[in-house]
Amino acid sequence: MLGEAEKVDLGGAELKRDPVRLADEARSVSLFGDRRIIHVRATGDDAHDAVETLLQSPVDGWPVLIVASSATDKSRIAKLLESRADALVGMFHPPDLKSVASAIRSSADAMGVRMTDELSERVARATALDTRMARSELEKIALYLDASPQAPRTATAADLDDVCAVSEDDGMMPLVNAVLGGEVRRIPAELSRMREQGMNPVGLVLALERRAGQLVQLAGRLGERGDVNAFMQQESDARRVFFRDRADLTQQLKRWRGPRLVRLCERLVLLHRTLIADNRNGDLALAQGLAEIARAAAR
Repeated sequence: MLGEAEKVDLGGAELKRDPVRLADEARSVSLFGDRRIIHVRATGDDAHDAVETLLQSPVDGWPVLIVASSATDKSRIAKLLESRADALVGMFHPPDLKSVASAIRSSADAMGVRMTDELSERVARATALDTRMARSELEKIALYLDASPQAPRTATAADLDDVCAVSEDDGMMPLVNAVLGGEVRRIPAELSRMREQGMNPVGLVLALERRAGQLVQLAGRLGERGDVNAFMQQESDARRVFFRDRADLTQQLKRWRGPRLVRLCERLVLLHRTLIADNRNGDLALAQGLAEIARAAAR
């Protein structure tokens, strides 16, 4: 939509410390004279003061795209931009397990593959709630079963084991749960297992970010209610949470809420960038970052 351009990445935490930075980058000229796009990843209203400073600038700058996780249409940054002709505010809600599983089951029915709710949820989890990937898996199952709308077949768990790709997230979840659950002593052994199995460090951080995003959604729905156990039971009953994840998510939601959850998201984004920028020292940075998060969870 914005065409070819040099992409400049900025974080909400650094803009909170230095609000003038955004305006400076938006007015700067690329070294090679190319167009620029300023891409900001923030949490909540971290970038509010920086955006306010940018809007006060008399000089038109390059386009700025801000992704503010956990912000709402009531956030200060949304209020600052929503009435402006030169800005667009959009709210995007990630799909939950129940809605994606329902879509997968409908797609399977159209292909002549009958699936239970549990199997459709399994496909949803294995494809990280990506309906395009899920459709590809369903096509494999339909081919394997020789299923069609005219000759439907019933899929079983064994069929999925035979056909579907194993999600790397499944192997990473013990480490994800150890870190976010504050189980500091488990981390060295889990990291060793991760290296032995050749898992990608960046992929692990992405799995942590996905779990943190899930906690943000749950915390938003929980609101001011204090009974996390009862709330998570309701979420599981409504199939918004996979029943096997409920116990881990319950403990993690008790540890990561409010400002602590915001700081967790910021720390994961910083760790992600560190791994991408310096892959030679990635193992050390990953071990240190995970230990720091686990210690915070244990407090």
